[in-house]
This record gives sequence, C-alpha cells and structure tokens, in this order.
Amino acid sequence: MASIKKNIYQIIRRPRITEKGALIGSVSNGVVFEVHPRANKAEIKNAVEQIFDVKVKAVRTVNYMGKVKRVGRRIGQRGAWKKAYVFLKEGSSIDIIEGL
Repeated sequence: MASIKKNIYQIIRRPRITEKGALIGSVSNGVVFEVHPRANKAEIKNAVEQIFDVKVKAVRTVNYMGKVKRVGRRIGQRGAWKKAYVFLKEGSSIDIIEGL
C-alpha cells in the first residue's frame, strides 16, 4: 500500500470528547483523537508531539466501520473512521476540555 503524504493537521482531525475519553484522561494520562484513516501509529505520535509540544508514551488505534442506517425507505451508510488513544509520558498533559 502506497503511503500518502499527510500534513500533521490532516493526521489529527479532532478530539473525541466522551465519558470514556475523560476516564482515560484521568486514570492513565491519555487523550482520544479522531485521526486520518490511513495514518499509522508513528505518524500519529509525531503529529501529537509537534502540535501540542508533549511527549507521547504509546498510541493505540481502533478502526470503526460505517454502520448501515435507514431513513424512511432510503438506506445509507455512515462513513468509516479511525480513533487513536494517545497516552502521554509523566509530566505531559493536554487540556482539551479546558476551553469548553
């Protein structure tokens, strides 16, 4: 599979702010992001370190396939997406919820 050149701001799309993400942030110093579907763990790690100026300990990724949904008689499908759990080293933190 050919690698596609991606900008660091294309790799990290948006934070996923959920109850589970907040729990991960408080228990294990982690943050959850929605990322580019073809981004690998090394690209995600480099993008987070450059954008937020933190040190990353580990990255775990999950692929979500789009669900088939129905509205009236029409059948459609939601888009597939990828989620990354980014765990930070001790002393590093990202305050995403601070501005909400």
